[in-house]
Amino acid sequence: MADIRILVVDDHAVIRNGLNKVLKISKGMIPIGEATNGSEAVQMVAMHKPDVVLMDLMMPEMDGISATREIHEKYPPVKVIALTSFSERSMVQKALQAGAIGYLVKNITASELGSAIRSAHAGRMTLSPEAMQAIS
Repeated sequence: MADIRILVVDDHAVIRNGLNKVLKISKGMIPIGEATNGSEAVQMVAMHKPDVVLMDLMMPEMDGISATREIHEKYPPVKVIALTSFSERSMVQKALQAGAIGYLVKNITASELGSAIRSAHAGRMTLSPEAMQAIS
């Protein structure tokens, strides 16, 4: 099976670095770049055509919801997973309506992240327990 190419989008360098470290040691996953806001993310998707985008939602310039919507419209094969600190019902709904295939809260483990990325790549939705609770 081919490696999953992943773009990491977050305005905090510490989080981007941590995610990249996890991805580098995860079998079958290749971090192909990082963006610090939504508009950079859209540009990076256009250039690199990742399989999966890990998208923070609260960022300067262009937020993750707007970026997710644009990526979903322009590049339908690219799967976006919202990865955020927020689990409010409205945030979960907005991300899913924008086209995210997953919604994860940043307290997940490396193995949970890997499973969610593999699920998204296969076209299956993944929601963290907090997100499930918010929309149920």
